[in-house]
Amino acid sequence: MENKEKIKTALIAMSGGVDSSIAAYLTKEKGFQCQGTTMRLYRNEDIGQCGFHTCCSQRDIDDASEVAFQLDIPYDVLDFTMDFRKQIIENFIRVYEEGGTPNPCIDCNRYMKFNKLLKFAREKKLDYVVTGHYARIVFDKESGRYLLKKAVDETKDQSYALYAMTQNQLAHTLFPLGHLRKTEVRKLAEKLRFVNAAKHDSQDICFVPHGDYTRFMEEHRGRAYPEGDFLDEKGNIVGRHKGAVRYTLGQRKGLGLTMGKPVYVCAKSMENNTVTVGSEAMLYSYALIAEEMNWISIPKLERPMRLMGKTRYGQAEQCCTVIPLGDGKIRVEFDVAQRAVTQGQALVLYDKDVVVGGGTILNVVHDGLQLLNHKYNKLP
Repeated sequence: MENKEKIKTALIAMSGGVDSSIAAYLTKEKGFQCQGTTMRLYRNEDIGQCGFHTCCSQRDIDDASEVAFQLDIPYDVLDFTMDFRKQIIENFIRVYEEGGTPNPCIDCNRYMKFNKLLKFAREKKLDYVVTGHYARIVFDKESGRYLLKKAVDETKDQSYALYAMTQNQLAHTLFPLGHLRKTEVRKLAEKLRFVNAAKHDSQDICFVPHGDYTRFMEEHRGRAYPEGDFLDEKGNIVGRHKGAVRYTLGQRKGLGLTMGKPVYVCAKSMENNTVTVGSEAMLYSYALIAEEMNWISIPKLERPMRLMGKTRYGQAEQCCTVIPLGDGKIRVEFDVAQRAVTQGQALVLYDKDVVVGGGTILNVVHDGLQLLNHKYNKLP
């Protein structure tokens, strides 16, 4: 009797955008038996918007459903609104209120997409989860580990936001767009006449579509954040601010201060409700401490390593020395001082185009100013 090769199966995470739609098409073209799904993370009325310029909205669900129909693959919607509110939205607000700057997209990838979708795929006995992320996954035979690598199109690379993926998640995830450029994806969608071929990429945080995160937080909390004092680097009061949560490290515009020279937000004390401003030189730092490290290309950091690091999504990688401290923490020393490194943001380390690992920035030492050490409440 002739042996038949088992047909591989995949759960396609369809956001309603062009990228995940093409990922679904390419996966089916490779012979996979596919099932499409969209994660409902909130309802439009809950965040006061119509959903035309974000992701995971009702319109996006409609678009994903239409593409699935065109591809003739089964499709359903998974409702995770309660989990999203608790694990992503509440943590987003909490970190801001504690003086940090959260990474909701990274948290969503970590705690929602690759966690819950992989669990759902296993329940359905599906082999892989497929998304439209621009990154690559390869298996390294020498180390016996799955590697996360940058996308071919570095202008769209999303490896920074995926640093928290585990070996198990990488082993059961496919990124069909990792070898393509965005222009190729658009052209293919147009050729296939997908309903979302010309749809704009979402730019805002999905649950803050108007971009005003403070307004969203105040509406969510049902209260306004109080005004407080602007301080100079010597602790003198130089003006009044409109609520410390409104200001981010390195901010210059919108301060409403007249001090005879440009000043920037250099620190915040949420306990005292003060915002410290100073010269741009105060924003630069050579070292940081990061915690909750997730290592991908190596099992753990046992000795100092020379790597490339980035502390925000759009930043180019910078040369640095990474030193293990124990308890899941590391010290990172940059060759060149970095501007406005912010607590709560992600540090991601690279060896050329391979993600070595990443974690959360816990503490930063600036020239002339030691920032408060914020310990954020962590997700379970």
